[in-house]
Amino acid sequence: MKKIAWIILLAAAMSVAWLPAGIASDDTSQIILMVHDSFSVSKTVAAEFENRNNVRLRFLKAGDTGAMLNQAILSKNNPMADVLFGVDNTFLSRALAADMFIPYRSPHLDDIADELELDPTYRLLPVDYGDVCLNYDRQWFAAKGLAPPARLEDLTAPAYDGLTVVENPATSSPGLAFLLATVGHFGQDGYLDFWKKLRAAHVQVTASWNKAYWGSFSAASKGDRPIVVSYASSPAAEVHFADKPMEESPTAAVVQKGTCFRQVEFVGILRGTKKSDMAKKLVDFMLARTFQEDIPLQMFVFPANKSAVLPAVFARHAKIAEHPVFISPQDIAAHREKWIEAWTETVLR
Repeated sequence: MKKIAWIILLAAAMSVAWLPAGIASDDTSQIILMVHDSFSVSKTVAAEFENRNNVRLRFLKAGDTGAMLNQAILSKNNPMADVLFGVDNTFLSRALAADMFIPYRSPHLDDIADELELDPTYRLLPVDYGDVCLNYDRQWFAAKGLAPPARLEDLTAPAYDGLTVVENPATSSPGLAFLLATVGHFGQDGYLDFWKKLRAAHVQVTASWNKAYWGSFSAASKGDRPIVVSYASSPAAEVHFADKPMEESPTAAVVQKGTCFRQVEFVGILRGTKKSDMAKKLVDFMLARTFQEDIPLQMFVFPANKSAVLPAVFARHAKIAEHPVFISPQDIAAHREKWIEAWTETVLR
């Protein structure tokens, strides 16, 4: 099954040097990178950094992005790692306000698109990005003779009643990103009206992406929902992990103007590290081509480095929204909890 293939292949590619939470970071023979649970890197890529710098690269898994950031903030006076990866633009302002990163302007920033550099103080540097958007089941819509959705507004039309599954923004990163897409598209005065209509159209809400995609989405499970909130790169993953070779993905992403929210993930050096020179080398390595070209088939997002060459399957089947919704990290920090609470009252209660 595709689900099993995704899990097995990703697990096989990941470095095995994982650490339990709470391990000290004062061993000069190693450097520790704190990451979220979705982080993945090829063993050969991790080994290249180790061999080049005569150091052991170890990884500290710390839950999802929110949980990881909470742990980092609580331990900032005695950091558990040297470098942290995985803060995204929905948590950027909160991470910077905690004052737990030291500034570092990597020379590889010259190869990073300016629009991804959201921290002018260089405490958090962009590593990758991807668009959260609607995905749909091509075969389902073809069989029904129904046009797939092209706009967010389509989801509330009678023909699409009961077809959509989304993730709870209080518990899911893509769920939060999709909520932000609706805030940006409909405005703060209009997004709840959209969600009221979507609730009336019998939208299904799950706690996580896994439950939505692998449990309800008709193209990936025995579920009966042909529309799901996922990533614009998910069709590439469907092709890459297919049991049999395929020319076209069974799924497609909706990337028209105003339908996607772009997530950007960052890396930063934790204040208090005793290995700042090696930490800078690790940041440089993560922004350079070797690591950047490993990203697409490890985490199925786009590398931030403009010179990185995309794998063929990714270049052909993964999409980039030309006009994604943009909300500043400052606005997200100021309103995130209010928007989630209002969404909860509107959709779940």
